[in-house]
Amino acid sequence: MIQKYITDNGKLRQVDEYMPGLWINMVAPTQDESVEIARRYGVDLVDVRASLDEEESSRVEVNDDYVLVLFDIPTTEIRHDQEAYCTIPLGVIWAQDAIITVCSVETPALKYFIVNNVRDFSTKKQVRFTYQILYRTSMLYQSALRTIDRQRIEMEERMGGATEDSDIINLHELESTLVYFDTSLRANRMVVDRLTRYSGVRKFPEDQELLDDVVVENLQAIEMTQIYRDIIKGTRELMSTVIDNRLNNIMKYLTSITIVMAIPTIISGMYGMNVNGKGMPLSETPWGFGLICALTLLICILVWRVLKRRKML
Repeated sequence: MIQKYITDNGKLRQVDEYMPGLWINMVAPTQDESVEIARRYGVDLVDVRASLDEEESSRVEVNDDYVLVLFDIPTTEIRHDQEAYCTIPLGVIWAQDAIITVCSVETPALKYFIVNNVRDFSTKKQVRFTYQILYRTSMLYQSALRTIDRQRIEMEERMGGATEDSDIINLHELESTLVYFDTSLRANRMVVDRLTRYSGVRKFPEDQELLDDVVVENLQAIEMTQIYRDIIKGTRELMSTVIDNRLNNIMKYLTSITIVMAIPTIISGMYGMNVNGKGMPLSETPWGFGLICALTLLICILVWRVLKRRKML
């Protein structure tokens, strides 16, 4: 899908024809659409479709007729029948008469511009537009990180009750997501550093100020990721400790029950031996069976109380 936009008097509008100063937004483009854009703006087809490869690395490539800026953005996917975060590449191409964005899915990083929520936004200012996308991307990372932390807190609150297998799996998913975020944010930091050093375009003071904001927000997202990774690691260790402690308590309880139940088993086993009954205590007493049962019950109660006092139950 190809969408063409241009700003007039600070307002973004969608157009059908090609003209100078366009923003061409390509979402999961077909091969024919990619070829069309590549031929029209003199861009290598491989660079146009680079962001469609999920394993493509973040980078800045400077060519004679265009510049390719590739970085990772956060998005959601379905894993284990649940919505989870992941990262995918977003390509920004500075062509001669247009700025081209290419992504495999519709992303909030670009929808934010389409609904006219960005101040001082112009499709004709390629460098500033790229900085604004990077800034919005860093904010999306931070928003996703806060959501992840809220999910972790909910899991910790459920630890007081019955911890389910799904909680362990979800915690692992959160930890995996933070690994992806950390890798992508560090790669994006290299892209930002490259743009900071790139002298091929004219930079205005307001653009430099925006780039500084991008650097700050990206660093903050990296720090948040590291902090939340450490916290989730501690949560995972806590969950493992809680599960082990519950297992120990269950084993201790079952062992105590086994000890108490072994007492009547031993006594009944002794009386059930095929020996002369005259030698067995209370064997010839009219109420012998009842007395033996009462004595067995008394011994069990005493053992139960001893175990309970020693906190075995």
